[in-house]
Amino acid sequence: MSGAKNRMRNKKMRDQPGNVTYSSPGWRNGGDTPAGRTGEAQHVKGHGLPHQGGGWVRGHQSGGSVYPQELPKYITSSYFARARAAEVKAMLKAVNKRTGSCHTFGALPKHMRRRAMSHNTKRLPTRLREGAQRMLEKSLLTGKKKEESKAKSRKARRRHGNLLLEFNRRQRKNMWLETHIWHAKRFHMLKKWGYCLGDRPTFKCYRACYRAMSSHCLLQDLSYYCCVELQGPEEELLSALSRLTSKDAGPTFAAVQCLSGRRQGSVVLYGSDQYPAQPLGPVLFLWRPRCEGSTDRQLWIWGHPTLKQDLLSELRAVCQCSEAVLPVPVHVPVPEPTPAGAAEAAAIPPKGPAQKQASSRKRKRAEQDSDGLPAKKIFGDGTRSPTCPVTWKSALTGIVINDLTMEIVRYRLIGPLSHSVLTEALCPATDCDVEAKNRQSCFWWPEHSKQEQNMALHREQTDVFQLLKGVYSSTEIPGGSVLGLTVDDPRLTLPRMRCKAEPDLQQAIGVDEEKRRALTLQGVPEHCCQSALWDRNVRDNATDNKITEKELNRMRSELLVPGSCLKPTPPQGRVPVLLVHQPGKQLGQEMPSWGAGWDLLLPKGWGMPFWVPLVYRGVRVAGLQMSAKHSQHKGAPHFPHDYPDCIAGARFQDEQQAELMNKFTRRPPGKRTNYIKHGCLAPFRCPWQQLVEEWVEIVKETGEGSDAQTGVETDGVPPRRFSVLRSRKVMRQLSVWCKPSSSKGQRLQRAPQPASLCPATAASLWASHGHSLVWARFSLLAKGRPELHAMVCVPTDEDLRLLSKEPRCMGPQEPLHVDHFRKRVKSARKGKKKKGGKAKGASEEQVVGSDGVAEKPDSTSDPSQRPTEQPSSVPALTQNQEVVSTPSRTSDGDTDATPASVAPSAPAPAPATEERLVLGLWPEPLPSVTSHCSRVTLGWVTQGDFSLAAGCGEALGLVSLTGLLQALLRQPPEQRGLLLLRNPSSLQYRFAKVTIEA
Repeated sequence: MSGAKNRMRNKKMRDQPGNVTYSSPGWRNGGDTPAGRTGEAQHVKGHGLPHQGGGWVRGHQSGGSVYPQELPKYITSSYFARARAAEVKAMLKAVNKRTGSCHTFGALPKHMRRRAMSHNTKRLPTRLREGAQRMLEKSLLTGKKKEESKAKSRKARRRHGNLLLEFNRRQRKNMWLETHIWHAKRFHMLKKWGYCLGDRPTFKCYRACYRAMSSHCLLQDLSYYCCVELQGPEEELLSALSRLTSKDAGPTFAAVQCLSGRRQGSVVLYGSDQYPAQPLGPVLFLWRPRCEGSTDRQLWIWGHPTLKQDLLSELRAVCQCSEAVLPVPVHVPVPEPTPAGAAEAAAIPPKGPAQKQASSRKRKRAEQDSDGLPAKKIFGDGTRSPTCPVTWKSALTGIVINDLTMEIVRYRLIGPLSHSVLTEALCPATDCDVEAKNRQSCFWWPEHSKQEQNMALHREQTDVFQLLKGVYSSTEIPGGSVLGLTVDDPRLTLPRMRCKAEPDLQQAIGVDEEKRRALTLQGVPEHCCQSALWDRNVRDNATDNKITEKELNRMRSELLVPGSCLKPTPPQGRVPVLLVHQPGKQLGQEMPSWGAGWDLLLPKGWGMPFWVPLVYRGVRVAGLQMSAKHSQHKGAPHFPHDYPDCIAGARFQDEQQAELMNKFTRRPPGKRTNYIKHGCLAPFRCPWQQLVEEWVEIVKETGEGSDAQTGVETDGVPPRRFSVLRSRKVMRQLSVWCKPSSSKGQRLQRAPQPASLCPATAASLWASHGHSLVWARFSLLAKGRPELHAMVCVPTDEDLRLLSKEPRCMGPQEPLHVDHFRKRVKSARKGKKKKGGKAKGASEEQVVGSDGVAEKPDSTSDPSQRPTEQPSSVPALTQNQEVVSTPSRTSDGDTDATPASVAPSAPAPAPATEERLVLGLWPEPLPSVTSHCSRVTLGWVTQGDFSLAAGCGEALGLVSLTGLLQALLRQPPEQRGLLLLRNPSSLQYRFAKVTIEA
């Protein structure tokens, strides 16, 4: 017999007496104790001896023998009574013990328990019904009884009503765009900024998206951008908004072309009267064209969701709109039955109670929301409370501020053929017949078309829209042009198969050449920029009366020719839209107008009816990742990634640092990059404030600028916060100075040349912009791929001579640094594995986790970490910085001879005891970021990759204005503008050409 059966039997017989003797082998004492044990000493609890015949067997013994029937001659009463007492105790315990639950049903034997007893107490025995009834009433009072099962079947969960309720519930935490379901099936989704947004497709399409941007059309959903509407007198609006902008940074809200409503403008907003400090971020704005006989204007401001709250607070402050207007509660009226419906209801005989009960079982349950009303799809902001104010007004200035977030759908089409996609997908609205105009209608278009001036304007807008068919590329249209239009429901002309929109040369021949030339030179006329989309009542009417998919499919089924257009157009099938041109790349001389396209503005609820027809015209859909790449190819900063001086940019940098740090610590310690050995102080963030302060100190110590010129604060005054330079005049000066004297096309510039670069002009810039950073673009001269947070450094004279001899050289290489914290972390990790808890040296070691993180010890325990004399913070920009082989002491006190190819790290400061050490990362506070490596640091890269547009590695980043001027002054004129780039995980420097586009 197996050992498991022996152990089970011994467990049952562990309380049996062991001193009962038998007259013959076999069974004795009338019990189950095996033979072969003659004393109590052999009866060990839980261990029994097997039978001599080969173990325990059931039934007859092996060999044909039977159980003996003889009784034992004598027993010991004390042991026998003890064994029987244990058996009685076990039996009483088994009878009285209930199951794991405290319910009354546990008192029943298992063979008498039924699942139906939980809701029908009459199935229980009479003696247990009273207690079960009390427990049932108690559970009903405390609300513990579940009304319905959570684990529904998939068929029930996929019903339209249940699915709609689930979607509405999930939208109360993070807002969904109208294209969310479409994106969720094809994209990797991210929860950012209070939205669920598509980050990148689930299939490989990086190069395909670039080809779409360069040669066809790329589609993006920008409906998550927040829209703020301002209404009031024009003078009051301009006076209030002028406090948030500056003419030094470019055109403002008062630009002539933008103020007329013909152009869309862009501007960087600042705190009230705080320029150049406290920037909020970039915004797009659009004025409504002037109406005859009215001085009030209407303005839309579009901004990123991360700056919405700051933008609203600043606008309310400068416009003095402190009075909040509470939203009016919307009551859904119950429709009264029509006479025909009442007659039909009267003709149907009433159902009896039995019929109602029988039919209610088979009929699907009416899906209702929590308030008892039928569930409806959420359009707009589903996370906002109904009592949250979205309107603020001022009785003093007459300005009204409205929050139109998620009230307007915005799609962006990028590419030279984006106008062809629009002309094929959109069809100008057709006029209503005379009979429809004469009768009263609840739809907006029949009432709007009753006025002849509105129809005359619509015909002119249609003619301008038809002129786009004769345009070869979207770059021919003036940047920022606006065209108002009313179009038919694009679902009515949806093609049966997906096709690719191309320019039609036959239609281009019939276009008036004079009108097309006027469109490309002057843009859209001012009166054609008007649109009914500006009117809230029209937007709400178009949203509420949209044709449902069910009705649309019924109309298609009645067509005689399947796939043909649905005519006539239903009266509710007209939609007001706005077409806004995006200029693309505007600064610089390389790839002008690259990335141009159009923005399509729609009322809410019409997202998917326009999205699917656009996709059927062969566009490529992109997400957040490709939006950043689009900005990188244009050489423009992307918000909030490249705005470190803004509140949203600083918040994004903290989130990015936490994300990269989490990704770094998830890797095993042996697989991590040791950034200390690579000479990288901050691989996950950019210490901009420390950079500008160190460069100001460098200029001060070298004597090239006085305290007044460099803007150095006196003792006791906090240092001034850094800012990004956005002055157009200064940027144009730097753009010319960064070009070498022999650059091509420099003599052909017609603009007045700025003053030449000299110490006097540099000192004047240091005086006014000493704490500023400059946005620049870096192009590698040879192979290489810049990465995020790559260091921008100044080349030495030896590096420039090497480049002049070998133009295709790789560049210098950073010597390997010494990691003074490596042995300390390893010894602490070993100390944790030792037993004993508080050892003799436990106070000197850190508590290290599995991820290699440890608390920092006292600085005096390591000779290499003792405070030493800091070297001069002034780096040598022109002399070669030789690496001296110096001995360094490890944490164990042994001398570690550093080879000639290894550069010792900068002396580490005395660490704080509350900080933690991470293997491979420098602890806080950081040493000098400018002179830590063999090449002086100017700044860091915020975007970097191999550029498909330029055919080489390109990077975008920020550098210190003070350091850039000092580097340019020391470089020869024919090699001016050459810098070095080095990735955080590499020791190789690579030459790069810096370009400042202004």
